[in-house]
Amino acid sequence: MKALVKLCAALVLTVIYSFSAHAESGVVKVGSLAWEDQMAISQPTVKFLEKQGFKVEFTKFSEWGIAFGALQHGDVDILLSSIDYVTSDYWAKYKNKLEKISVASYGVRQGLVVPSYMNIDSVDQLNTVSDKVGGKIIGIEPGSGLMREAADALKKYDLKYEIIDGSTAAMVAQLQSSLERKEPVVVTLWEPSWMMQKFDVKFLADPKGAFAPPQGYYWIGQKGWSEKNPRARESVATVYIPKDDITAIAGDMNNGKTVDQAVATWWDKNQKLVDKWSVMSPK
Repeated sequence: MKALVKLCAALVLTVIYSFSAHAESGVVKVGSLAWEDQMAISQPTVKFLEKQGFKVEFTKFSEWGIAFGALQHGDVDILLSSIDYVTSDYWAKYKNKLEKISVASYGVRQGLVVPSYMNIDSVDQLNTVSDKVGGKIIGIEPGSGLMREAADALKKYDLKYEIIDGSTAAMVAQLQSSLERKEPVVVTLWEPSWMMQKFDVKFLADPKGAFAPPQGYYWIGQKGWSEKNPRARESVATVYIPKDDITAIAGDMNNGKTVDQAVATWWDKNQKLVDKWSVMSPK
């Protein structure tokens, strides 16, 4: 009798497992912004999911509003984001329809940066050099969390400045030009970034806390996705890219490699880490 009970229990578990495996589609729709730090995390994750046997449909977004809209409507299953601060507004708006899946990395920081040769070290000293930089802070794309925080800094510190929005490429060009001429300049910047490796610059201290403290990168998804896709969820959750590795991948991209080439270079150098992911991730 006991043997029969054990046999029945085993059959039930087999049926449940088979049903769960059948229910999980094997396709993961991944979303990420096209920014260097985001791509340096999302692309190794895509590569690992494919290694685990999943078919991945990848979508790049130009800005957060579009990305979160796509996630809540199901155009993507999971999205890489920084919901503590950078995208906290979008998370607050949509969180009833979404869920946290896992932490993908940690240490993203953003703020105001000046060349190391400038004789200031804090945001509250910026008004002393306003005339030297034309009263301008060179920003990036409008609508980003960094630009929002920069605007908050103007109010908190009563800065006599105008924030010039535009693009990351335009900001980089202005920063590089100013450094080559040994001229003063104030820009918005973040790390991890190849720019912090290449350029001799420093973050200004932020005693009033206008900018967020170091924060994490999260994979988030539609509510219920993890429950419906347990194997995919565990595969995503086992991937963690250290901040220095993000910088290295982004640096290779800046030096002329494609995203795929930069990720392949990192992947080949970090096979021991990838093998650990494979051990922890279910087959």
